[in-house]
Amino acid sequence: MNESFQSARFGKRVWLTNHAIESMAKRDVTLHEIMRLIEEGEYRAKGETHGWIFRHFPKRGDNLMCAAVVNKQTIIVNRIPNLILARHLPNPLYR
Repeated sequence: MNESFQSARFGKRVWLTNHAIESMAKRDVTLHEIMRLIEEGEYRAKGETHGWIFRHFPKRGDNLMCAAVVNKQTIIVNRIPNLILARHLPNPLYR
């Protein structure tokens, strides 16, 4: 892991795994977008230390960005899946 930033929202350091960085490159996701995702997105816990952070980016083709995170002493972003929010469907679609 070689990319990190400080989260004011969580008061913790946020680290991006190599897999997350590779996913960002494939999907043309910028570090600035990830920072906005972490600071402004909706957090949904999936257990005590794991969860997802979602945020709508209207100008992107994959308009719903999310990150799989581990939330402990620091936040580790594991994955940046490619999602599309379809208005007529109840759940996001993975691409």
